[in-house]
Amino acid sequence: MDASLYAYPDLGPAPQRPWVRTNFVVTVDGSAQDESGVSGTLGGEADHRAFQAMREACDVVVVGAGTARDEGYGPTDRPLVLVTRRLDVPEKLRTSGVLVLTTTDADTDLAASLESDGVEVLRHGTGTIDWEPALEALAARGWTKVLCEGGPHLHGELVEQDLVDEVCLTVAPALVAGEGLRPAQSNQAVRRDLRLAHVVEEDGVLLTRWVRDR
Repeated sequence: MDASLYAYPDLGPAPQRPWVRTNFVVTVDGSAQDESGVSGTLGGEADHRAFQAMREACDVVVVGAGTARDEGYGPTDRPLVLVTRRLDVPEKLRTSGVLVLTTTDADTDLAASLESDGVEVLRHGTGTIDWEPALEALAARGWTKVLCEGGPHLHGELVEQDLVDEVCLTVAPALVAGEGLRPAQSNQAVRRDLRLAHVVEEDGVLLTRWVRDR
């Protein structure tokens, strides 16, 4: 797998918002979780190498707090933005270098507790996160290469608002049946057409990349 496949496009000197790449692994029958309810083991070594290439290429990682908890996230070598309306941040991520993205009506006492641990709290939107200004705030920090690692509800919000520029999807050679989550879930069905940018096969695993032409 050539890491240069995951280079971000040149957005110019002062883009208004970042390029948003999302990354998921699914089974052949479309589940974003394995039989134990996590995704980290699905794609094997090929998916792990692609994951590392994407991490190295990005400026900032954005992930839902629930996914961070389920997948055992810890501090990273990239800035980490945790998305949570309830401010339920895993203990090992209550540290400086982690930002929390929440709403303006989130609990102020919980926010103050996080800030006392060195966590920066960003507020955009009431009731639900207002993603346009949230992404603009990331771009203002120089974080123009966003890597969103889920979960499905966060991804669904971005798809619904047509803010996903690129999807990197690994297809694992497995079936799990059950009621596993899909990569994107939202309250409204929408269609966003994509162009296939690359597909690489390694040991039966398909590494694909899809771009939204605007």
